[in-house]
Amino acid sequence: MLKAAGLAMGGLLCSGAATGFAQETSQLIATGEDIAQDHCSRCHVIDTKNLFGGISSTPSFPLMVNELSDWEERFSSFHTRLPHPSIVRFKGEPVDPDKPVLTVPVELEYTDIEALVAYARTLIKGD
Repeated sequence: MLKAAGLAMGGLLCSGAATGFAQETSQLIATGEDIAQDHCSRCHVIDTKNLFGGISSTPSFPLMVNELSDWEERFSSFHTRLPHPSIVRFKGEPVDPDKPVLTVPVELEYTDIEALVAYARTLIKGD
C-alpha cells in the first residue's frame, strides 16, 4: 500500500514537473517569437505568415531550420555572424568603440538566444 502511494505521488510529481516544463517551454517560445517579430523581421522572413517580409538577401527562418543541418548552431551563434556583430548589443556590456554600429542596435539578453532557438524549433516541418 505504501509502495503504491509512493508510486502515485511520484507520478503526480512528474506530472507537475512536466506541466511546469511545458509552461516554461511555452513561455520561452513566446519570448523567442516576440524577439523575432520585434528585431529579426527587420531583415528575415521569420515565419510563413508574411513570406514577403524581410529583405531578399537574408535567409528565412523556415528555410534555415528545414534545410540546414547546422541550423541550431547558426541560431545559437547568430550574434557572431556577419552582419549581426554590428547590429546586436547585449545589455550590460560596454559599447566597443571599434565596432561601428550600422543601424539602430538590437539590444538583447544572452538568455534571448535560447528563446530564439526554441521559437525556431517550432518552424520545423513535420514529416
